[in-house]
Amino acid sequence: MNDIPLRVLSRNDLADIAITPAEVIKSVRDVYVTLAQGQSRNPAKIALPVPDRDSISYSMLGYDGSRRVVAFKTSYKQEKGRGQKQYYTTITLYDDDSGAPIALMDCARIGSLRTPAATALLVEASAAPAARTALLIGTGTQGRQAFPYLLEVLPNLDRLLLYGTHDAGIAAVLEVFHQHHPDRTIEVVTDVTGAVLDADVVLAASGPATAVKVRTNSLKPGGLLVDVGYGVADSALLDSDYAIATSAGQLAVTGKYLAGPDGTLRPVDAELPEILAGRGLGRKTPEDRVFAYNSGLVVTDIAVGHALAIRAIEEGRGQELRLWN
Repeated sequence: MNDIPLRVLSRNDLADIAITPAEVIKSVRDVYVTLAQGQSRNPAKIALPVPDRDSISYSMLGYDGSRRVVAFKTSYKQEKGRGQKQYYTTITLYDDDSGAPIALMDCARIGSLRTPAATALLVEASAAPAARTALLIGTGTQGRQAFPYLLEVLPNLDRLLLYGTHDAGIAAVLEVFHQHHPDRTIEVVTDVTGAVLDADVVLAASGPATAVKVRTNSLKPGGLLVDVGYGVADSALLDSDYAIATSAGQLAVTGKYLAGPDGTLRPVDAELPEILAGRGLGRKTPEDRVFAYNSGLVVTDIAVGHALAIRAIEEGRGQELRLWN
């Protein structure tokens, strides 16, 4: 075995690596297209809920054919009651040309970037042509990045609404947005039901303790509901006129709560990679009430993680471990 070092990149090493929403969206879009074309691979994740304990772990394997990079991703989450959560996620990248490891990385920032990029692409694919108002429900990690990414694909949105229950989270969303769009404003709303009726696009990105449960059939005609975290009714998939997902396979693993009364999931009408490759539709008619399910695919983690890893390594960040000498 050759003495090949493994570069370890911590959360701090990656925290301030510069990358724009446009760059992230392009990377995620490109890898979705290669997935649809058969150049990349993304098997369904393995989920392991622990019996009698509020914890779950995931294992994911993927291949990015455009970068020729293989990755293994793991996630472990344990809930210890409301507001108490332990969550650890890592990804290891390998160069499939040389066979050498590229990096072992904390995956938290990668996830915080690729998820809003995927959400933006779902909206780009399935929002009604006349969409002008977007509502964000939730002010956590995903909520804080949502609007800057959304405006990259729908710059004509002229009304941005925000509903949240934590003052610090609301302030964080506004601060991040101001960094990207100092000339734009966000309207903070307290009547979430009324805001849902006003919005053309609703992003449900709340935490698990949310009391909000948006139904797809409560949207205005032509409305779009995107399930990013929590905040959608269990009937949201069944109630929709049209449904899309980043992956039907992932939906079957992580979206069981969306099953109908008989315990089965309604089949989605299209998957995002196929839509981006020109082989599917984001909606049938301008009046369709569309439900979109965003489940993370490891190929998007590879695309974003590789970009961050290369920049971090070029800047001399991280530590080298010699595990195989």
